[in-house]
Amino acid sequence: MKSMVKISLIMFLVSILASCNNSMNDLDKYFEEAKKAPPRPIDPLPEINSPEIFVYEAQELRDPFSNDLEILEEHNTEENKFVEGEGPDLSRRKELLENFPLDSLYMVGTYSQEGSYWGLIEDPEGVIHRVSMGQYMGQNYGEIVMINEDQIDVSEWIPDGLGGWIKREASIALREEE
Repeated sequence: MKSMVKISLIMFLVSILASCNNSMNDLDKYFEEAKKAPPRPIDPLPEINSPEIFVYEAQELRDPFSNDLEILEEHNTEENKFVEGEGPDLSRRKELLENFPLDSLYMVGTYSQEGSYWGLIEDPEGVIHRVSMGQYMGQNYGEIVMINEDQIDVSEWIPDGLGGWIKREASIALREEE
């Protein structure tokens, strides 16, 4: 049995070696034909369009690449009246309208009763509340400082991020009928 395997293996190797041919006639023929063929023309380069000329006219505006945060901080503190040492009364019991952000509250009217001027505020749930000067509303400890026929002025306390407070003025305008 072993001799039969050896003989078949030798026959197989001989047949593989016999099938190998060193002739490259077909490859040589292809190269000769390729050399005789005329070369293809080269495509011309694409035309380069010149870019549109842009004139920068914003020299007076803030440079977006500068680090001028100190100038912005000075501007913000002047605008928002930084008051050191003062702040809202954190021990005071919150009122109902302090549960809503100030921009979600709408002024729907005013009225006068017994010499007092009252404002009418609608909360996001559709409930109308009667407010007077000195009451609080909004989530930033906003105290009502003035009630006019067409707006309510509020003075808010905003944390400055450094442990202090900044006083900011805001107002709620009368909502127009739709």
